[in-house]
Parts: sequence; C-alpha cells; structure tokens
Amino acid sequence: MKVVDIPAYMAQLGAQARAASTAMAAASTAAKDQALRALARRLREALPELQRDNVLDLDAARTAGLAEPMVDRLKLTPAVIDTVAQGCEQLAAMPDPVGEITEVKRRPSGISVGRMRVPLGVFGMIYESRPNVTIEAASLAIKSGNACILRGGSEALHSNLALWRCVQAALTEAGLPPAAVQLVETTDRAAVGRLIAMPESVDVIIPRGGKSLIERISAEARVPVIKHLDGNCHVYVDAEVDLDLAVTVTDNAKTQKYSPCNAAESLLVHQRQAAAFLPRIGAVFAAKGVQMRCCPVARGLLSAVAGANLTDATETDWSEEYLAPIMSVKVVASLDEAIGHINRYGSHHTDAILTTNHPSAMRFLREVDSSSVMVNASTRFADGFEYGLGAEIGISTDKFHARGPVGLEGLTSMKWVVLGQGEIRT
Repeated sequence: MKVVDIPAYMAQLGAQARAASTAMAAASTAAKDQALRALARRLREALPELQRDNVLDLDAARTAGLAEPMVDRLKLTPAVIDTVAQGCEQLAAMPDPVGEITEVKRRPSGISVGRMRVPLGVFGMIYESRPNVTIEAASLAIKSGNACILRGGSEALHSNLALWRCVQAALTEAGLPPAAVQLVETTDRAAVGRLIAMPESVDVIIPRGGKSLIERISAEARVPVIKHLDGNCHVYVDAEVDLDLAVTVTDNAKTQKYSPCNAAESLLVHQRQAAAFLPRIGAVFAAKGVQMRCCPVARGLLSAVAGANLTDATETDWSEEYLAPIMSVKVVASLDEAIGHINRYGSHHTDAILTTNHPSAMRFLREVDSSSVMVNASTRFADGFEYGLGAEIGISTDKFHARGPVGLEGLTSMKWVVLGQGEIRT
C-alpha cells in the first residue's frame, strides 16, 4: 500500500484504535472468546491462502539474499498456523482478567476500597520477521480488552496482511469492532516514527526484535515502552549442588536453543565445585561445538576436555548476549561474588541458581535483581506459555508495571474503586 501522507494515515489509525478501545473495554467475555475461537477456525480454514501469500515473502527474502535462518522465521507452515490457532483457543479458555476486583478492605469510615483490573487502552506493537507474532499480539489484545496497532517487518508484509484479514473477519463475526486490531499497511519507516509519538492515541509501545530496533524505539518514543534490550542470562552453580542436575540444567539452558533471549550466556561456578563440575559440562559443550570464553581458573580446569573450544574472556564477555554457541565461564569464590557479578553484568532478564542449600537459594531469589529468578531450573522456562500465561507479547526487564513475560495481566493495569453507602468525609 502506497501511503503519501504518513501523518494523516497514522492519525486515522490512531483515532480508529482509540474509538475501538472503548468498545473493547466494555466487551463481554463471551464476545471476546467467540472472536478468539472464530480466529482459530479461520486460520485453519485459510491455510492455503495464507501459504500462497507467505510464498511471496519467502521468494522476496531469498532474492534479497536473506540468510536461511531468517527465511525460516518467515515460514507459515501448517504446524505454525496450528500452533497460533491453538494459542487462540487456549486464551479463549482462560479466565478474563478485565473487571476483576481484588484487595477489597473495609475502612473505619464505612467505605470499602479495592482495585479493579482494566485494559491499558491502545498498544502499538513493532516487530520483525516472524509473522506469527501478528496473531499472538492480536489474540492477546482481544482477550485483554485492548485495541492495538501492529507494524510488522517489511519482509513479512504479505503474510501479515493475510493473517490480519483473518483477525478482522473474526472480530466482525463476534460483533466486535474490526478497528480493534489494525495493521500498518505501509513499509515506510516514517510510520514507525509517527506510531511511537502519538500519546493522544497510543498508551504504550511494545517493540519486539533486535537490539537496534528496541534502542531506537526507546530513544524516540513519546509514550511508555515495555521492553528488554539484552538477554544476558546466568546460571550459577553453588558450593552445595547435585552435580548430575547441574550438568543437565546448564546444558539445557545453553544448548536447547541458542537464539532466544532466555538462553543462558554466562556460567558462574563456585570454586568448591569447579574441579568436579567444569570438566563434565566442558565435555558436553565441546561435543556440541560451544565455545567457552573463560577466566584463567576456568580455562585451566577445562583445558583437558575442551582445549580447542576455549579462549580467554575479556571484560566485554561478561555482559555479552551471544545468541550463539558461545558462553562465558567464570569461577567465583562465594555466593556474594556470584550475586554481585550478575547484578553488575547481567541484563536483569533471567538468572538461575543450582543448589541444594535452601538459605542460598532464598538469598539468590531475594538479591538478584532480574525479572525472572530461578532455583534448580533452566533459564529457558522464562516464557509466557511456560509460566501459564497462555501467551506472551514480549519480555519486560523494566521495573514498573509489567516485568518478565508479558501476558494478559501485563496488558492491563489496576485502578482504585471505592464502594460506599452514602458515607461522607468529616
């Protein structure tokens, strides 16, 4: 779609979203769930058409020389479509958070004071590559009673438009405003600049993509941003630990998949377990081609089993998000040193302690300043689906409002409600 007047076009989308958000906030749970089930059905029925449009994006990506792993992210396979359809059905089966009143307390004056969960209003989402995010964002917006404006990557435009048509049809079928989910139909980058600078129409921006995209949005946005920039996640092996568990969990945290933001990038090992643990995990990593960037003590203990896979760590390695088969490795003298290292070099995303010592575990949970902190579990569990949120729209490492995986509740806020029977203040 060729848009000549970007400010006017984006202002129109914003006005339509704001109007739709009022209707969505008042929509019944039954209507929202009907839309989600209709969307799941329509996605499955439209598979041939979705794949036809998806081929246009795949062919263009290959012609442009896009790397095959990036091309793979664009594919709308039957499995991908079924997965997002199931996600819609799972959201429809979940309790509706909107309108819930909690924490009601009777005051001496006679009034009762509580808090009600309400939608944020309108969120803008800017994302890259994966067209399935279109459905994830749309379905979460519907269930949480919000309106949204979606801006996907130019490399997935045809796929996103096809998916969006399914969303529009499902909303109409359920009697909800189609403008509750809008897709920016132009690839002009100026549209992003307008979307993040419309506080009159947009309440929050959610960027989902590479670091450069998120840095740009964070720097230029005139509305609040829910974001995380890096995923430098740590696994710390404590002085008291089940070594078999430690090897299994550390391996999974790093190698189950290298590219997600919740994959472990840094390994810290207490000096009491280093001689026993490091050769075992080093052999596992070496067999899988993982390069280890080590402190001098760690390199000495790993040299016999992983010599070719070792390099000396530099200062920048401790804070690096590799998203690759690379891991920094450091031997620490104490739990205090481990916690200090994580809080200094980590990205406040996800960090795990592997230990059999309960007081150490509790200290780690209290003192590590991250959005997800784990005991004896892989960092790869830091995910909305795994947390039982039904789906997630992203991960937040901010400290206000939403923190960690952002699901339905993260797309709502709380307002105070007061219930009285004619009380007056004296």
